[in-house]
Amino acid sequence: MTFQELTSAPALLRAVEELGWQHPTPIQRKAIPIAKSGRDVVGIAQTGTGKTAAFLLPALERQLGEEGLGTLVLCPTRELAQQVAADARELAKHAELFVGEIVGGMPMRPQIRDLRAGFDVIVATPGRLIDHLERGNVRLDTVKTLVLDEADRMLDMGFRPQIEDVLRRLPRQRQTMLFSATMPNGVHALALRIMADPEWVEAAPPATLVDKVEQRVYSVRAERKPALLIELLTHEHWDQVLVFTATKVGADTLVTRLQREGVSVDVLHGDRDQKERRRALDAFTDGRVRVLVATDVAQRGLDIEGISHVVNYDVPRNPEDYVHRIGRTARAGASGIAVTFVSARDLGALRSIELELGGRLPRVSMPGYDYDGDIAAPAAEAKPLAQVSRTGGRMGTRRASDLSPAQLAELLKTG
Repeated sequence: MTFQELTSAPALLRAVEELGWQHPTPIQRKAIPIAKSGRDVVGIAQTGTGKTAAFLLPALERQLGEEGLGTLVLCPTRELAQQVAADARELAKHAELFVGEIVGGMPMRPQIRDLRAGFDVIVATPGRLIDHLERGNVRLDTVKTLVLDEADRMLDMGFRPQIEDVLRRLPRQRQTMLFSATMPNGVHALALRIMADPEWVEAAPPATLVDKVEQRVYSVRAERKPALLIELLTHEHWDQVLVFTATKVGADTLVTRLQREGVSVDVLHGDRDQKERRRALDAFTDGRVRVLVATDVAQRGLDIEGISHVVNYDVPRNPEDYVHRIGRTARAGASGIAVTFVSARDLGALRSIELELGGRLPRVSMPGYDYDGDIAAPAAEAKPLAQVSRTGGRMGTRRASDLSPAQLAELLKTG
């Protein structure tokens, strides 16, 4: 299938060609024909699968020749909204369609001026959009297409009241597209309630991984994590590295340590204002800094080509967050490496991730860093994750705090 088969709009096809897109991705092949028919669509697709174009292409094509605000895209974070808006501008640059970006952390006055001038497409975060709606700066009565992007993340972040408020202000007769990497009960219930007989499409099962991501687990004592990261940055060919920490304080502390070692690094988390976050992203994207340390504010919505390594400095507690984190590498068909630092207290979270993935992640041992000596079994000895543990329960169902240090080491050694 080609993009010429998915859209007949010359202006959009010209933009697609200039972007270098040659073949539609699975989610695009499945979702675009349904969306073009006017039906509501629920798309389940992990990050990096091309889902943004899957909803933008049919929405933009529908608006060609129309006047007024026709498409509204809601995103959970500023970074994702900015990325979606940038993609929309690229696709619409040869069409007479104006794309607006309405996000928090930016001055209100320029947004008010732009809203009054008029947009054909608005990409927004829910909170800031509500601010403008309550002030009368924008109306949604002409919207024909509503898109909820990363719906699971929006609900996780507590945006349900704002979503409900926006829905009350939209026309009942509209097309709704909902895209989500996972389908928890809350998202499923929301889709059933706000959509009219939607078609469900799935590009890949939830929590599957980008095929070209090589994954590694390093055993490390908690206090040795900074030293291990510096060792790898110093002696391995790591070009553009995205490092995830669990907390903002942890991110700032790590950045200070890396700066002392002469590593070019910046930080991205919720305590930084919008200008600082944009500056950090631009420096990382342009290659002016080698390492970007971030909290989970960056795990979705960052579409940066060339990230060679993702490091889970702190193990995510949710397996789905692990998937989204490592999906930041291996973008646009490239390969990438995902590294996870695991200390004794992380074993429960690691086992949950492996249960979700259906396999044991390869272990790597670095002398001097292992928390219990040489615990990394050779790849040939790795055992399937589905086996029953020696204590009679499935691996990952027990908390690390329930086990002794010796038991924890034995579990990681035997898989």
